Amino acid sequence: MIIHVGSTNPVKIEAVRETLVLYPRIFEDFKIRPIDVTSGVSEQPKSLEETIEGAMNRAKRAVGYCDYSFGIESGLMEVPFTKTGNMDFCACVIYDGKNYALGLSSAFEFPIKVTQMIHDQGIDANEAFYKCGLTENPKMGSSEGAIGMLTNGKVTRKDYTKQAIQMALIHLEHKELY
Repeated sequence: MIIHVGSTNPVKIEAVRETLVLYPRIFEDFKIRPIDVTSGVSEQPKSLEETIEGAMNRAKRAVGYCDYSFGIESGLMEVPFTKTGNMDFCACVIYDGKNYALGLSSAFEFPIKVTQMIHDQGIDANEAFYKCGLTENPKMGSSEGAIGMLTNGKVTRKDYTKQAIQMALIHLEHKELY
């Protein structure tokens, strides 16, 4: 079975690999191929719709000659009663060439100054965390991620990416319900 991941980000690729081994009935003897595609949305999606659209685009653009393609995108969404008005989450779209399966991760709030910088300067989370002096890693999204930093490693970017993947896999595990 051939699986395409619409990204070369090692965190996303490893999250797919680690999750699929938990589903041997669906994914026996699979090979993952990272496919470098663009999301077609802004570098830092700022809405639920834009983030899901980015994941869908990645899955669609990675689909050729595979059984399933995975599109994974993190972004902000508006959430009432939060300190910043936004929370970060991860969306996963699994595409088989005809049908989409969507899953979302848990969500968390960035620090106030990071969210302000993202909105005011139009930069992505990596750059905002770096410019705010909260990390020395300008590409933390390709490692522990903001969630890893904010939870002191208790939840990593790979963990919350795996959540989104598992939620999307509900559709494949229970096709008869969808």
